[in-house]
Amino acid sequence: MSPSKVPVTIVTGFLGAGKTTLIRHLLENAGGRRIALIINEFGDVGVDGDLLKSCGAPACGDDGIIELANGCLCCTVADDFLPAIDRLTAGAYRPDHIVVETSGLALPKPLIKAFDWPDVRARLTVDGVIAVVDAAAVAAGRFADDPAAVLAERAADLAIDHDNPLEEVYEDQLLAADLVILNKTDLLDADAVRQVVTGIEASLPRAVRVLPVREGRVDADVLLGLAVAAEDDLLARPSHHDGLGAHDHDDFATFAVDVTVDSPEALVARLKAVVEAHDILRVKGFVAVPGKPMRLLVQGVGARFRTGFDRPWRPDEARASRLVVIAEQGIDEAAVRAALA
Repeated sequence: MSPSKVPVTIVTGFLGAGKTTLIRHLLENAGGRRIALIINEFGDVGVDGDLLKSCGAPACGDDGIIELANGCLCCTVADDFLPAIDRLTAGAYRPDHIVVETSGLALPKPLIKAFDWPDVRARLTVDGVIAVVDAAAVAAGRFADDPAAVLAERAADLAIDHDNPLEEVYEDQLLAADLVILNKTDLLDADAVRQVVTGIEASLPRAVRVLPVREGRVDADVLLGLAVAAEDDLLARPSHHDGLGAHDHDDFATFAVDVTVDSPEALVARLKAVVEAHDILRVKGFVAVPGKPMRLLVQGVGARFRTGFDRPWRPDEARASRLVVIAEQGIDEAAVRAALA
């Protein structure tokens, strides 16, 4: 890492995963580092800023905290991120390190790409990408502690221009990460924590440490100083949106379909026929198979499908059979629904 460049740590993760708690602990135990913050958590921005400014540590001063509430940074890099960086690096508060707390709906890769821009590359480098994960929420198969709050965040912020399924946002955050912080492990037993860790590790295309923690308590030396220069390592960070051109999802349609199921084999056969007839990109979801106590996970990419029972149905949840369909705009949604219903 060039000594003239300011290292930047990107902290990503869903609303409620514990990003602010992690950062506050970092500030309170900064070890003399001058840390600047860019906070982009929509809806809780004011709360987050107040929490961090009031932490009582020298690194929590007002001059080193910039709050952005105009949409997730992955969609507003030029309008919001670059001016914020200019304010931090040109002002009297010259930071040793910058931490960016993204919106829970942010896709990290477009933000990482911004560090490859010549004006940014000359001054900054991505020291590392930290993905904060709610262990209990992932163990329950919902990714976020309060999915309704996450969806409300999306609906309320018109500047967010992507409407991809929450599972894809979660996967993109993991795929971009250099370190995964598995938070709230005190809500699970040891076996459940191991299962979540194993599941995350299996989903990653490269070796990334998954660190189980409680209440965001991670040593600053673990979070900072990774020196990975992520802007030079984009190919190792795949995304669901690679190859789609600009960060704009208006060319794609996503809708959910309730289906009837006789058997997994019959469902897959029907799905393959519909995918081939309508050029569908992806199909994913959970279905209830008659006579089976467990939920069936369905994953399809093009005409390739994988199914497996992932966990028993809970007594308090409806045994619904619903699939998410992702295709290019212009797809005959009515015909797809009729074929799958």
